Amino acid sequence: MGLDTNEKLLADYNDVFADIINVLIYDGKRVVKEDDLENSKDKSQYKAEGKLHEQERDVSKYYKGKQMRIAFLGIEHQNYDEPFMPLRIISYDGSAYRAQLLDAKKHTYPVITLVLYFGTKRWPHGRSLYDVLNIPKELEPYVSDYKINVVDVAYLTPEQIEKFQSDFRLVADFFVQKRLTGDYNPSNISVKHMDAFLKLLSVMVGDQRYQEILEEMNERLMKEGSDNMCEVYDKIEGRGIQKGIKQGIKQGIEQERVHTEEQRRRAEIAEAKLKEAEAKLKENGIVF
Repeated sequence: MGLDTNEKLLADYNDVFADIINVLIYDGKRVVKEDDLENSKDKSQYKAEGKLHEQERDVSKYYKGKQMRIAFLGIEHQNYDEPFMPLRIISYDGSAYRAQLLDAKKHTYPVITLVLYFGTKRWPHGRSLYDVLNIPKELEPYVSDYKINVVDVAYLTPEQIEKFQSDFRLVADFFVQKRLTGDYNPSNISVKHMDAFLKLLSVMVGDQRYQEILEEMNERLMKEGSDNMCEVYDKIEGRGIQKGIKQGIKQGIEQERVHTEEQRRRAEIAEAKLKEAEAKLKENGIVF
């Protein structure tokens, strides 16, 4: 994925997490409220080849009712396609189900994971265990399938994007525009969680300018946590222009240096040929 899970991710914020769940699962209905969510840093361990390994979800939360948990919800971010994603997700989900066995009341609830894929093309790999496993025909009746929920963010419809009410609306709009036009025309909608928003774009797009702009933001902006994407994108584009100018100047200097060295080399060759000709003339008794 590329995101540092030690830092607060955009989907870590309850308003964003609830918004993603409400739009992608409940079709925009405001079913899950911010206060219905309880943080869960879901870490688990497994043993493979005699070694103990640890796995951790990007973001996970309990969706709780008045007296009990209704569901365990997880969100994974992907900026590249992973062929064996179903194996990874079933490992995450299985550990969350196993944890329910430790509940003294044995209250059980479903585990749901959404994989947010930020590629400009649709997810190219399998979305279930059957898609990624090599299963002999005679064993198929005994192998349970397990599907994963991959969301191609760049292929969300305008109607879906309009239903988002958090900063994720800008994220989705960004990737849809990039897919359709290769460019981004920002809106003047305010960004609530600017720090996490720009970090997400920086990693998912692979453009360090978003991180650099974040580091340059003044103390007021960081405290207020609000700005609009038009202003931010102007800064980013300005940074790109500045870099372009610097790169152009550097390339110009380099080309001039190469040109000068070529001229010097040609002059040295011409001088050597002249000396060689003078030497031959002198051998023949011709002196200038």
